[in-house]
Amino acid sequence: MKRRPVCLVCLLLMLCIWLMDLAGFARISGNPLPESVQLYIEKHPEAVICGEVQQYQATEYSLSAYLKHVCLIVGSEQIPIKNLRVFLKSNKEFPIGTTVKISGKLEEIPEPRNPGEFDSRQFYACQKIYYFMKNGVVLAWSSKYSRYGQFMQNLKSKIMQTLDIAAKEDAGIFEAMLLGEKDNLEDEVKIRYQMAGIIHILAISGLHISVLGIGFFDLLKRAGFGNVSAGMVVLSVLLQYGILTGESVSAMRAVGMFLLAVGARIAGRTYDLLTALAVSAVLLLLDAPANLYNSGFWLSFGAVAGLGVVAPVLAGCIRRENRLVVSVMKTLVSSIAVQMTTFPIMLRIYGEISLAGFFLNLLVLPTVSVVLVSGIAAVAVGMASVSAAVYVVLPGRVLLFLYEKLCELAAGIPFCTWIAGSPELWQCAGYYVLLFLGVGILGMSRGTVTWNGATGKRAGNHAFMQEKKNHGEGKGWLRKYQLLSGISGIMLILGLGILIYHPSGNLQITCLDIGQGDCISIQLPQGQNFLIDGGSSNKKNIARYQILPFLKNRGIGVIDAILISHTDNDHISGVLELFDYMRTHLTSVRVKNLILPEWTQPDDAYQQLVDKAQAAGVNVQKGRKGEQIALGKASLRFLSPDRGTAGTDANEDGMVVELTYGGFEGLFTGDIGTETEKKLLPELEDVDFLKVGHHGSRYSTCQEFLDVVRPELAVVSCSATNTYGHPSGETIERLEDSGAKIWYTMKEGAVTAETDGKEVWVDTFVHP
Repeated sequence: MKRRPVCLVCLLLMLCIWLMDLAGFARISGNPLPESVQLYIEKHPEAVICGEVQQYQATEYSLSAYLKHVCLIVGSEQIPIKNLRVFLKSNKEFPIGTTVKISGKLEEIPEPRNPGEFDSRQFYACQKIYYFMKNGVVLAWSSKYSRYGQFMQNLKSKIMQTLDIAAKEDAGIFEAMLLGEKDNLEDEVKIRYQMAGIIHILAISGLHISVLGIGFFDLLKRAGFGNVSAGMVVLSVLLQYGILTGESVSAMRAVGMFLLAVGARIAGRTYDLLTALAVSAVLLLLDAPANLYNSGFWLSFGAVAGLGVVAPVLAGCIRRENRLVVSVMKTLVSSIAVQMTTFPIMLRIYGEISLAGFFLNLLVLPTVSVVLVSGIAAVAVGMASVSAAVYVVLPGRVLLFLYEKLCELAAGIPFCTWIAGSPELWQCAGYYVLLFLGVGILGMSRGTVTWNGATGKRAGNHAFMQEKKNHGEGKGWLRKYQLLSGISGIMLILGLGILIYHPSGNLQITCLDIGQGDCISIQLPQGQNFLIDGGSSNKKNIARYQILPFLKNRGIGVIDAILISHTDNDHISGVLELFDYMRTHLTSVRVKNLILPEWTQPDDAYQQLVDKAQAAGVNVQKGRKGEQIALGKASLRFLSPDRGTAGTDANEDGMVVELTYGGFEGLFTGDIGTETEKKLLPELEDVDFLKVGHHGSRYSTCQEFLDVVRPELAVVSCSATNTYGHPSGETIERLEDSGAKIWYTMKEGAVTAETDGKEVWVDTFVHP
């Protein structure tokens, strides 16, 4: 740190921001606007604002505009509320830099509701956006605008149009790689690249900036420019490029580091990768302290730190025997170093890591520059002739086709991604301490290794080893080297053990918040995992955005069985989606069994579940009254339906399941109503946990039923904006009178009940 004081400053700044956030002095992880302003917006959501148009983005249903320098207009007063994203009623676009006055409904950006779910609030906080405005209507606008801003917007649109024509179905990938624009990138492509461990090539990174910057710098040098003039031109162009690509964290980090590299070259100073990394981090954190909790920030900086700290030490292990072998090994070492340093970050964010990525990056990374160059050349040529650009972009498209096949091949391999679960912060800290201690010891065992982060050149230790041998110290030094290398390896193994450690011993029931619907996870201490239902009537893609992230966050890679209470869409939509992902190899999560209620007259949705399950390789079984699944100390017993039940009334004929674990009993009643509840009374007894039937409908959870089951805690799963009136006030009153403590997914997010068979603890993901 003495040689790199900026690195120390960076670490101290991160620590200060974190401590200030914990102490409540800075709302880094929340809304920093004054409480009086927040309270006013909460009471008066229908508002009028004014702000400056920054950019536009097309959504599925409307056009949205990003505004900066936004003020809330209250009478004659204008109250600053930072930046804003407005969803407009009309599709009319105004020039960039135009000041607009808009009326609409302000809504605070929602926070995640389930473990593993994407944090939109934190994502937008990094852009200083804390509210959305829905149904925006433009009331007035200025005639003045930014000619430079509009030029950049037109240039970006022109580039995207050129790529759309020249690259055709691959245009979305080129736009993501060159412009950081991912709106036109197909979801399937993103999922496949993530599973294959090469999704990083779809973001603006140091590799992209290096290809653009160094290539342009060398071109100017050949044209007769000096170091200073060429450097100044490149610096200017890259700054504009950073603005053109939306100023993402990874793009601005890469641009900042490259500017420092070129600046050092102009000034005749030595470029230090770690110092440049620290300077970029300090600038980004000072601009937006919320970046401290930004996953993109940590992934981008973690990858470069791996190249600057871990890779040099590992590179010292390479023997200089064959240039080709050394080149391949250096690529492998870089890939391993990046994986080692970003491993906890990836698990913390996604709960999984691609095992295939270790090998696919060896094939992909050396060729990505060809894709980039072909895309850049196609854009340049396309400005004059789009028909010629079709041929220029062809080499890149061929490589993208090969990448796609590699991704499909990797996805077809069982467990191509390892679902290890999301570690706690203390586990990440423990891993990094042991990793860097191990790397430091390995470096000591190898002697002195030098590494130039800009050129990638190193001075190996083999000359050092030969010198030791010549002086007769070979055997003793070799033993010391082997001892230190062994200690280093043990530290790394211990670090991995700490990172993936998940203490077990209790049974966990988690009711996910998936809107108006049901999805319940049951995790047993012995390692078995079950889902009861999985669907929503007011949310789309819940398998992708809620169910799968939750499973990965908890380290659940295999589901022993999914139990379906009945076939209404709000109980099966996510399950159908999950089976589609399994069939097309877009997830590593596997389901062993699907258990459906045994009906003699199943509906079309029932048959659709069977077909999709079988296509995904899932065994289909039927559940009926009297059957039981023994699970060690736990068991699942089916209380309904009876043999011969038709299934014509999906709710009343649905599956009812009782869970026992030691002295604990839980009851899951689907959407049954009073009629079925009364039929089940002889089978029922006092329970500790009740998943309230039919989302708290007044036609369920009758008094006679409650008099028998007398739940200690009850969970209601429904949406805060549902149109059915769930939960009914009558039902809630009956539950309260019975002595039950009630939890609501619409208020507390995911609700988890944990038990050791005697005591029960409840935790909520959202703490009101």
